[in-house]
Amino acid sequence: MSDYINVIYSTDKIPKTDYPYRLSSYLFNNYKLQKGQKILEPGCGRGEFLNGFRKLGMEVYGCDISPQAGEELNNIEVKQTDIENDPLPYDDNFFDVVFSKSLLEHLIHPDHYLLEVNRILKPGGKVLTLVPDWESNYKIYFDDFTHRTPFTKVSLNDIYLMCDYVNVEIIKFRQLPIVWKLPFLNYFCAFISPFIPVRTTNKFLRWSRELMLIGYANKGK
Repeated sequence: MSDYINVIYSTDKIPKTDYPYRLSSYLFNNYKLQKGQKILEPGCGRGEFLNGFRKLGMEVYGCDISPQAGEELNNIEVKQTDIENDPLPYDDNFFDVVFSKSLLEHLIHPDHYLLEVNRILKPGGKVLTLVPDWESNYKIYFDDFTHRTPFTKVSLNDIYLMCDYVNVEIIKFRQLPIVWKLPFLNYFCAFISPFIPVRTTNKFLRWSRELMLIGYANKGK
């Protein structure tokens, strides 16, 4: 079977851009991450987000099921791990932050993963989870046949609470840097979204309609 990085995340299908660094910077600033903190990205894929966090001064770690993961990361070990079935290969209370984007929805048992994340976070450590918002993506959600568990704001909040996290916060989020700077444009995007074809190839239109969820929480002390 072909490696998912070569098929779903090939550079022909998803070209390299500065977006991963811009998102890393947004999360770094808005969730008060700090230089020198240890951050892990399970399911790191090509490693572009970790590369962004590294440029911001964080100490980065990655793991992924693909042996080709981490191609963007020079001199950084990316451990090959079956996140669904195996414990995360790190010590208890090791990381300040665990970040994932478009990972949790691929897991059959996402609660097992979040319990592992809780184990490897330091007390008070932060978990940041980005997943597609089911309510705005349901028509195309299973275009990706590897999607297993849809999430809404309610279900993402509840799975955090069930896995013993505290200070849980779930927000809906557009992947458009312009609305991060000019939040009032969210109203414009919401207005036009019903008229946008569900499988448009225009990235601005697509991300105007499709929302992500950002789940944030702390490990209890």
